[in-house]
Amino acid sequence: MSSQHPETGAPRDAVDAIIGQWAAVRPDLDTRAMEVFGRVFRLARAMGDRMEKAYERYGISRGEFDVLATLRRAGEPYTLSPRTLSATLMLTTGGMTGRLDKLERAGLLRRSPDPHDRRALQVTLTDEGLRLIDDAVGTGLAEQTDALSGLDDEQAGHLAGLLRSLLRSTAG
Repeated sequence: MSSQHPETGAPRDAVDAIIGQWAAVRPDLDTRAMEVFGRVFRLARAMGDRMEKAYERYGISRGEFDVLATLRRAGEPYTLSPRTLSATLMLTTGGMTGRLDKLERAGLLRRSPDPHDRRALQVTLTDEGLRLIDDAVGTGLAEQTDALSGLDDEQAGHLAGLLRSLLRSTAG
């Protein structure tokens, strides 16, 4: 088997090997979707692992980064309700509570009564949480930028557009 893809001339990868195996045993299958999503899944796993390592130096996981980043993106006063956080991050309330407990114990956020609804809480970044997320987001973006270094700006923009279209077409 050649070390380059016959259509693109790009080096073969593990997904090419899988596609080749399917072609040998089931030549009737159209494996184009497998070629795309096999690579998307592998890329997501590789980048997930890479981002986990990047955030580890700050003492947080990717999931905890997401909570802090969501609060940061909300703008001053960096406050949201636990319900809004759960909905934004597509988490159950139980999953969110665990993350909030850990981040609160670390002094990165605080929970307090909502002044407009006595039954509700609000979650706010602390000064320490704000400093940490600002540093961590820079580190994470540097990792992602490094991962894209094999593409030029035009290729990266084209890929982003294709993924945006695909994501839109698959969102239920």
